[in-house]
Amino acid sequence: MRQKVVFEDLGILSYKPSWDYQEQLLQKNTQIKWQARQNEQDVKLASTEHRLLMVEHPPVFTLGKSGKRENILVSEEQLKNLGIEFFHINRGGDVTYHGFQQIVGYPILDLDKFKTDLGWYLRSLEQVIIEVIGTYGLKGERSEGETGVWLDAQDPFRARKICAMGIKCSRWVTMHGFALNVNTDLSHFEFIVPCGIQGKTVTSLEKELGKKLNYQEVKDKVKKHFEIIFDCELV
Repeated sequence: MRQKVVFEDLGILSYKPSWDYQEQLLQKNTQIKWQARQNEQDVKLASTEHRLLMVEHPPVFTLGKSGKRENILVSEEQLKNLGIEFFHINRGGDVTYHGFQQIVGYPILDLDKFKTDLGWYLRSLEQVIIEVIGTYGLKGERSEGETGVWLDAQDPFRARKICAMGIKCSRWVTMHGFALNVNTDLSHFEFIVPCGIQGKTVTSLEKELGKKLNYQEVKDKVKKHFEIIFDCELV
């Protein structure tokens, strides 16, 4: 059955409220699934609700569970002076940056109703972004052993990441997600080792195409290809 996913555009919102909101949605779904198991019901029939949140964060660095503080190259005092927030969070991966004109997507999906395979889930998220940037003539690629979407992934001198990804999954309910650089200020990436990967750079649609893009147009394309790749309907 084609799943319905509630789409919610949070606009411009600082990191902590959006993180808290994701946690609320995840906990609500995991509680519903726990109750279904207690009642010996099929969890695929549990009344969980899928969401796709989209948000634009003011400048913030987030460090994943396995991340290393030394991959943030400035002190907390310097971060304050730069106006960049910092959070150590519960997703996988290392350090990443969120900022204005970057599309951040947080799918809160019950994978029991899709496919209980995190590899499939991450590859599907990557495919959404690969399809989106493909409409602008860019060839998105995967980099072996790493998540996210890259350009020239196999060339050690030219490889650059255009979309970072990091997720958390509890009882097969997902949170966190992806961050696609559209017209993002890339200078802030100079203060970190992005995703903890030395020697590789980041890029944006604006940098690759040499012009600013219509941010809403790119968001609409992400929504369209999310529906196609996940075979779902955004409502």
